[in-house]
Amino acid sequence: MVRLAVEMRNVIKKRRSKTIGPINLELPEGHIIALVGQNGSGKSTLLSMLLKLALPEEGTISWFGNSAEGELPMEIRRGIGYVPESPIHEESHWTPEEAACFRRRWYPDWNPAYFEALLDQFEVPRGVRLGKMSKGERRKFEIAAVLAAGPKLLLLDEPSSGLDPFAWKIMIETFQRYMDERQATIVISTHIVEEVRRLADYIVLLHKGELLGMAEKDALLGAWSEVWVSAADETELAELAAELPEALELKMQTPGMARVITSRMQDLEKRFSDLGVKMIKKRSLDLEEILSLWTMGHRPELTDSMRGD
Repeated sequence: MVRLAVEMRNVIKKRRSKTIGPINLELPEGHIIALVGQNGSGKSTLLSMLLKLALPEEGTISWFGNSAEGELPMEIRRGIGYVPESPIHEESHWTPEEAACFRRRWYPDWNPAYFEALLDQFEVPRGVRLGKMSKGERRKFEIAAVLAAGPKLLLLDEPSSGLDPFAWKIMIETFQRYMDERQATIVISTHIVEEVRRLADYIVLLHKGELLGMAEKDALLGAWSEVWVSAADETELAELAAELPEALELKMQTPGMARVITSRMQDLEKRFSDLGVKMIKKRSLDLEEILSLWTMGHRPELTDSMRGD
């Protein structure tokens, strides 16, 4: 049985201009889950609800099998680490050392040696007020501080914002190592497709406040294909389209060649063989193309998806 880090049941949050949800979602322990979607899709609101910084009008949320009315109990809150999209304003007048001294009072598992090692690895300046640091330096402090607290559930809202490519690589490796060593659960909201490719085990797709679903990343990557086949003209293409219910899209590309998109490649190849259609070449769609199709309502047929509908 899959152990859950978070379970959301019929969760609805009403904003002035839109509604987020209803959200039914199960996030498994020990995995990295990427929240993806366009700006304004509801990713940050979902993270805020997981911290009870925003309270839903309807539905229930549980953390590691425990639910809570009102504010999060300290025993649950101490197990959650959060990197917000914007830095914590109240810490701007503190140095990294002063901010760490304050944070460690709330987290009994705070690891000062690990914190110092991460500051060194990220090359965060010492003795400088956080408000005087560059956006990238401040972000590297936030990552070091949240990991030093030892959370078993890590919520990250655009964590790589402001990072240069070198620091981004360190961040990716650090999160992977932390998750492997601690068997922690990481929920990361990001618009950077390469972060999703490198980090995520599962992808949760939000679009205009609606949860479109949750899928295993590796299964999703192989789900859609683009195929080029021989077709003499539009008349032949129309005849071919009538024989191919497996095709989502069928268009002439150049004289004598048509392009097909499908999530049922095996079935389509058999149909091509039965119809005597020559297949010229094929490729798997990349993640960005797949997510775009998904937001348009074309969810691929997946054999290994977590619940999220």
